[in-house]
Amino acid sequence: MLTVWKGAISFGLVHVPVKMFAATEDKDISMRYIHKVCGSPLSYVRTCPVCEQEVGWDDISKGYEYEKGKFVLFEKEELEQLNDEANKAITIMDFVDLKEIDPIYFQKTYYLSPDHAGANAYNLLLEAMRQTGKIGVAKISIRSKSSLAAIRVIDRCLAIETIFYPDEIRSIEKVPNLPEQINVNDKELGMAKLLIEQLSTPFEPQKYTDDYRERVLAAIQQKVAGEEVKIAPEQKQQANVVDLMAALQASIEAVKPIAPDPGEATPRKRARKTPAAKKAAETAEAEAPAVTAPKRTRGKKTKESV
Repeated sequence: MLTVWKGAISFGLVHVPVKMFAATEDKDISMRYIHKVCGSPLSYVRTCPVCEQEVGWDDISKGYEYEKGKFVLFEKEELEQLNDEANKAITIMDFVDLKEIDPIYFQKTYYLSPDHAGANAYNLLLEAMRQTGKIGVAKISIRSKSSLAAIRVIDRCLAIETIFYPDEIRSIEKVPNLPEQINVNDKELGMAKLLIEQLSTPFEPQKYTDDYRERVLAAIQQKVAGEEVKIAPEQKQQANVVDLMAALQASIEAVKPIAPDPGEATPRKRARKTPAAKKAAETAEAEAPAVTAPKRTRGKKTKESV
């Protein structure tokens, strides 16, 4: 893996020399804009609308627009002097519990490996954090951007996750149409909680795939091979309208677990839709309008609209 940063973790008077590697990769399929007439890829040119000419990198500086049409300019050297990246330190300020940090704060994950003669200090910090169950809240500057960060243990590796500063998180008060008070029917709530419990399983990330990317890759291969790409017709949206309670009841019946054999270690299986569930859905469909009915086939999980 390519090293993206080198420095040291600092907590108290202890310094742990580390190298940083990106823990994730963007697998989006990149496509360029093409001129339909001749098939050439388009290029982007930096031009000045006043001078009406192309501008080279040597003639470009950065500016902040403090009023409409008015800028204060900064040269590269000025911004570098303001940047903390030169000290190459990840300074741990506090140790906290991971559950105290809401996922909305997390940005990007990196792996940290010991550098040079820092293996002993690295192992010490890793094991101390593992046994205490704590994560470190630190500050780091990467590529001219200062960030908060959370340092935690992943298997045999220290990982660092950049996180937003509090003032970068938008207030939920700005979200329109949120309810002033949350009022729900107790019976419906109980059934919804039961349905959630029956749909709950251990998190297995390997079973989730990017279906869109796979379809695009398959289409690319077909086009390269000169084959005609055929698009499957769009499936019609489920149009059945049923009562909310009936939808919940039918959903619960459809995912009712089968009791495993004693000592069986495999995950619980879900039963097929029972006659009672089918009858409940049919009865509700004939009676009252409310919510789109959830669709289930052969016990597979789908999203329910409730």
